[in-house]
Amino acid sequence: MSVEALDLARGQFAMTAIFHILWPILTISLSAFLLVVEILWVKTSDVVWYRHARFWSKLLLLNFAVGVVSGIPMEFQFGTNWGPFSEYTGQFFGNILGFEGAMAFMLEAGFVGIMMLGWERVPKGVHLFATAMVALGSSLSAFWIMVANSWLQTPSGVAEVNGKLVVTDYVKAIFSPDMPWGTSHMWFAALETGLVVVAGISAYYLLKRRDPAFFVRSFKLALLLLAFVAPVQIWLGDSSGVDVFATQPAKGAAIEGHWETNAPGTGASWSLLAWPDAAQQRNDWSLEVPGLLSLLGTHSLHGQIKGLRDIPVAEQPPMIPLLYYGFRVMAGVGFLFMVLAFWTLYALRKSRGRLEALLAQRKLLLAWVLAIPLPYIAVECGWIVREVGRQPWLVYGLLRTSQSASAIPAGAISGSMIMFAAFYVILITSFFVFARRWLRRGPDLGLMPPAEPARQSAAHAVDY
Repeated sequence: MSVEALDLARGQFAMTAIFHILWPILTISLSAFLLVVEILWVKTSDVVWYRHARFWSKLLLLNFAVGVVSGIPMEFQFGTNWGPFSEYTGQFFGNILGFEGAMAFMLEAGFVGIMMLGWERVPKGVHLFATAMVALGSSLSAFWIMVANSWLQTPSGVAEVNGKLVVTDYVKAIFSPDMPWGTSHMWFAALETGLVVVAGISAYYLLKRRDPAFFVRSFKLALLLLAFVAPVQIWLGDSSGVDVFATQPAKGAAIEGHWETNAPGTGASWSLLAWPDAAQQRNDWSLEVPGLLSLLGTHSLHGQIKGLRDIPVAEQPPMIPLLYYGFRVMAGVGFLFMVLAFWTLYALRKSRGRLEALLAQRKLLLAWVLAIPLPYIAVECGWIVREVGRQPWLVYGLLRTSQSASAIPAGAISGSMIMFAAFYVILITSFFVFARRWLRRGPDLGLMPPAEPARQSAAHAVDY
């Protein structure tokens, strides 16, 4: 394959992945949020929680539909643009994608119909079970996708036989070194995204003073959950970073603009801001904190952090400034959410639960509305760091990206890329049109739960 065709194949996969990831993260989080809401309804019989379940489930359905459709072109590329990779890794990577489709997506898709259309057709216990299965299916889907991706980052449990990777230990392959941290960090990122979206949309209605008694509930619930999720996500991110420095030192050094390996008994300096220059193998300028990178990267004052100059240039990640600042945007947004959550909890405590006092906090509510795009930006930056940082390897240490692409003309790739881009424009435009209608319509405050079907007596059942 020519360099032009390889770059186009990489660009096409990047485009489809960047677009597709927008939707599963909200599906995962909204389904979990709806499960909590529906449990509250079943437990308390409070009709307001029922109305919340009906209102937010419409956003879930719209998001789920776009996510399913947008994911199809991405998976097709493994067979069209990345044939050698699929042949080399198929025994494990292909199996894992099959697991995701068979035991996760089908579970989610099978119960989403009952969840959306079964309100007046099934008992509320059955409906709650369907909601739980949708939440479980979406989380299982994330689990298997992250198993596959984590294995690409830190392949284990396989051996090369006749030019292909053969699984020698499925447990080791599934639970690769990156899997626990990568999966948990991604799952909590999804939860954080949904909670910020729910809080932001609720804050929008509160700013407009539209149905404030209704939306203050979803706002407070999302806030309370986020107050737990945001600090845990920061801890997971820190632990994941330590794992990256241990298993992928080139990626770790690139995201921190670290060029010189620190000598034994000394700590590596951490750059708050810098401009990495791969051509000169140094930072053009840097604002540094002495010794802090060793503490962050190894949890030790004098832990050794390998510098990029000790890694062959051919094995260094590309686009180091993108990795450097992408990581900082992701981490900065994570800390911002924690600050915003605890600031809001403090404001709620001062208001003593009075709705009018919360509505008077217009700057705070506006901050939540403006925060809605931020988790998506953080997730995209995180995936860029994760995927670009693995380069030049597709399977880290085993298969280079340049060896993984199919031998197809650049024109064919560019043509399909244009077609996918046009398709995605139509999809996202349709989403925003329908989402705007949903947002303008608002909740149905007159909606009542369906009556539970009367239980038939045993004698009547026998007569029937």
